[in-house]
Amino acid sequence: MGSFVTNVYVDPTAIIDNGVSLGSGTKIWHFVHVMKDAKIGKDCVLADYVYVGRGVKIGNAVKLENRATVYEGVTIEDKVFVGPHVTFTNDLIPRSFNTDWKIQQTLVKEGSSIGAGTVIVCGSTIGEYSLVGAGSVVTENIPSHALVYGNPARIRGFVCRCGRKLETEEKKKDHVLMKCPVCNEKYEIATKDYARIEKEE
Repeated sequence: MGSFVTNVYVDPTAIIDNGVSLGSGTKIWHFVHVMKDAKIGKDCVLADYVYVGRGVKIGNAVKLENRATVYEGVTIEDKVFVGPHVTFTNDLIPRSFNTDWKIQQTLVKEGSSIGAGTVIVCGSTIGEYSLVGAGSVVTENIPSHALVYGNPARIRGFVCRCGRKLETEEKKKDHVLMKCPVCNEKYEIATKDYARIEKEE
């Protein structure tokens, strides 16, 4: 059996380094490693073999699926889903012999979802409630509510908070009005972001 401390479950096979902060209701499962000074919020789930690097900041109600790898320099806000085998990087010029290594920061904003097997190149910001398709390689900033996938990941549309793809209702000068066909929620998407949608070939 694992241990419960202030309503936190830590499996006995997990390694939690000194200085780690774990929020109430969080569950840490088999063979997870959380490095020194990482901060993990309330009601999170870290599934089997997840790695969280030194000083990483994770918000509340975040789910990291099996073998997700979150290296130093990453900040994940509340209610984010990170699929299995997702990898975050933190060095744009990796060399085993470099002595001037500089960590590049990555920010994953509230409510976004990252599909299985995705690679996030460091220095990127993943916008609120965006959706990254499985197997993508993210090399640039993603706007809020954007649906992206591919290698490199490109904008293919926009999604609702509920995850469904939005439909275009009206185009105006500075924004496009879009609507969810399921919950009827409406959104104003900036024209400059809407113009980045790429059609499938």
